[in-house]
Amino acid sequence: MEWQAIWTFLDMLELGFYPNEYCFAAVIRACSNANYAWVGEIIYGFVVKTGYLEADVCVGCELIDMFVKGSGDLGSAYKVFDKMPERNLVTWTLMITRFAQLGCARDAIDLFLDMELSGYVPDRFTYSSVLSACTELGLLALGKQLHSRVIRLGLALDVCVGCSLVDMYAKCAADGSVDDSRKVFEQMPEHNVMSWTAIITAYVQSGECDKEAIELFCKMISGHIRPNHFSFSSVLKACGNLSDPYTGEQVYSYAVKLGIASVNCVGNSLISMYARSGRMEDARKAFDILFEKNLVSYNAIVDGYAKNLKSEEAFLLFNEIADTGIGISAFTFASLLSGAASIGAMGKGEQIHGRLLKGGYKSNQCICNALISMYSRCGNIEAAFQVFNEMEDRNVISWTSMITGFAKHGFATRALEMFHKMLETGTKPNEITYVAVLSACSHVGMISEGQKHFNSMYKEHGIVPRMEHYACMVDLLGRSGLLVEAMEFINSMPLMADALVWRTLLGACRVHGNTELGRHAAEMILEQEPDDPAAYILLSNLHASAGQWKDVVKIRKSMKERNLIKEAGCSWIEVENRVHRFHVGETSHPQAWQIYQELDQLASKIKEMGYIPDTDFVLHDIEEEQKEQFLFQHSEKIAVAFGLISTSQSKPIRIFKNLRVCGDCHTAIKYISMATGREIVVRDSNRFHHIKNGVCSCNDYW
Repeated sequence: MEWQAIWTFLDMLELGFYPNEYCFAAVIRACSNANYAWVGEIIYGFVVKTGYLEADVCVGCELIDMFVKGSGDLGSAYKVFDKMPERNLVTWTLMITRFAQLGCARDAIDLFLDMELSGYVPDRFTYSSVLSACTELGLLALGKQLHSRVIRLGLALDVCVGCSLVDMYAKCAADGSVDDSRKVFEQMPEHNVMSWTAIITAYVQSGECDKEAIELFCKMISGHIRPNHFSFSSVLKACGNLSDPYTGEQVYSYAVKLGIASVNCVGNSLISMYARSGRMEDARKAFDILFEKNLVSYNAIVDGYAKNLKSEEAFLLFNEIADTGIGISAFTFASLLSGAASIGAMGKGEQIHGRLLKGGYKSNQCICNALISMYSRCGNIEAAFQVFNEMEDRNVISWTSMITGFAKHGFATRALEMFHKMLETGTKPNEITYVAVLSACSHVGMISEGQKHFNSMYKEHGIVPRMEHYACMVDLLGRSGLLVEAMEFINSMPLMADALVWRTLLGACRVHGNTELGRHAAEMILEQEPDDPAAYILLSNLHASAGQWKDVVKIRKSMKERNLIKEAGCSWIEVENRVHRFHVGETSHPQAWQIYQELDQLASKIKEMGYIPDTDFVLHDIEEEQKEQFLFQHSEKIAVAFGLISTSQSKPIRIFKNLRVCGDCHTAIKYISMATGREIVVRDSNRFHHIKNGVCSCNDYW
């Protein structure tokens, strides 16, 4: 239809008719899209020559919209606005709205102030746009001032303004609460789909109110308000956050019934919902049936594969995106880097890094943060530090990623130095920064330093300790063998200790052999999470270490009755861009014979050097000789042997394990590093172990 309007305009000119302001406004509106924006620019020249830009406000408004909607060119839109000799409230509001919508929130607020100085009185649409700009910048104080003004003007009850206020209070709340958003919502005399969607979205975005968001959605539909595609998108996200695909499917069925399930944002949210629930087959089906896939669709499925440790599928889709011509966003690259990091595929990560440099993303802050995380989690902390040093602009995520990296690699001093440098730059730490700092102290037993930072969280930065911080302190004390002090700390907590805290204490009891306290910790975990297999396993291992086999049998019987399955230990290594996985006693690998031959030779070498198998780590009631044989079938030893026969002598061997590395394997790998002259890096579920010449970066404190 737009092209017909443009052709009709051209026919009119050929027939000798002279356009007026209404003709210009109509044809410019037809050019307000990506396909015909170039035609609009030609007509713009015509408008300037004929003088209609100075003569008619409507023509100016249409030109502003054409530049914004057609090509996202805010600069040209503002030039049109600046040249207009006459402006009305609509013109000012339009320019403010477009600035706010295209990410220029600061300009939107400045323009709002200029408008007021020019004597114009804002209306509900103006206030709605400038409140959105405050939300974008996190300017809660200014937002509250504007809220006071709209109350005085009687505009606070307007749905449009109300929705903007709901959104602002939700996103700008310092404590992450939605109380003020709910107050604004409740004060609105009438609710439509916009106001309901605004409050539902506010609850979802708060991060901890997903159940309430679903309840509000149910309340909305029981009040005969028909949800729109944004309503469905938000509530599906809530279902994904809760890993509740059953409710998600019911919500989606309702969207199908209303005929809006095919809208992209609904389909994309369904993909994310399934992915976050770990149901990647269903996520892929939801992706495949999408009538029209956009970049968000591809990003959703790529991110899902990456987070579910299916990096091969993620990389295949990455190539598919490139073939479609849709384009690749920073989010796509960040998801792929996350996928590479999760499985330690540094080769793939380096390939993506190369693509990023070619694509001009070198200075993108989000991408650089993802690169720091990728290199750090793949075992190359120096490469991560290099990316950090080359960044032009760092935020709290950049600093926290680097501090976390040093902490996980056992470089506590460097982590704390980085934290102090961060404070010197004026960057305010957040909750996650302090988790990294406390973990750094925990990994090397810096008790007094850890306690100092824990106490300074609230005093110096107003950060209220969360359960993760309390767990870090329990880990700090428990890892050091101060189990009684750890128990006293738990009893002194202002919050009721959750399963994470008790699980941390149970792990420390396992290391230090305190069966009595370990049993108490396990009971507290199972009281809160009766189907947690990790608690049963840790307690079983604790009894096995003490030779209490009757208790071990009792625990395993209880697990079997509850149908609880222990997570299988698995180690893997990336060689020539391919990830090779190994389980205990692995025989299915094509090079199994060569691997076990290498293991036999290594066993002889390191025994001659003084290695004595620690059969206490075989948690089965079997003969001593069998225990020794069993130890050499552990997945991390198999992965190391494969690394030795398949990688260059000059490169470090990087091994990854899903569980905590076995104590005997840790000792054996130190001997292997001496026997072979190779550097071996092991990432387990807790931290990194850099082993070289028989010495580990953890100093055997892990």
